[in-house]
Amino acid sequence: MAVVRLPSMETTRIDLAPQAAEVAGVVAGVRGDQLGNPTPMAGTPVAALLDHLVGLTLAFRLAAEKTPVPGGPSASAEHLSPEWRRLIPAQLDALVAAWQRPSAWEGTAEAGGVTMPAPVAAAVALDEVLVHGWDLAVATGQPYSADPASVEACLGFAAQVAAGPPQPGLFGPPVPVPDDAPALDRLLGLTGRDPGWRPPS
Repeated sequence: MAVVRLPSMETTRIDLAPQAAEVAGVVAGVRGDQLGNPTPMAGTPVAALLDHLVGLTLAFRLAAEKTPVPGGPSASAEHLSPEWRRLIPAQLDALVAAWQRPSAWEGTAEAGGVTMPAPVAAAVALDEVLVHGWDLAVATGQPYSADPASVEACLGFAAQVAAGPPQPGLFGPPVPVPDDAPALDRLLGLTGRDPGWRPPS
């Protein structure tokens, strides 16, 4: 995540638990024969997306705990841990628990080599979990339920990012979506995704 500047947003404390639980369910539904499937992220197969989820759930937990590690999450099919089915749900639970502590929301937090206000880091973490959960669900043909409060929190964050200078490595170029489209579709468009994307048949 090569982000230089992020919006200086103030937000009420957001709850990562509902969306983390949904994504854990999607991870559990991934079949072994789907690891090579394409995803909405061009050039990123399912296995690489799972590797990214392993890394980002760890990175943003450590950000909440104020103990960041150098570098950012990878997205490499070759580096995917063979324990990913156990690892990702466990790390999602740990991520949620870390952001439930009041100290996580104080001062700044660092993830991927970027220091930002702690509430912004929480918004980035939620956005990563929610949007990549959708990526994984549509790539593997699974239903996906987006928590409305989580979508609204991420939509506000993504709109601020999209309105500012380009942030390479955070979102792709916005995809036009009608103003009256569902909130999740508008969020996906702001993060560079076509809400109608489906795997090639």
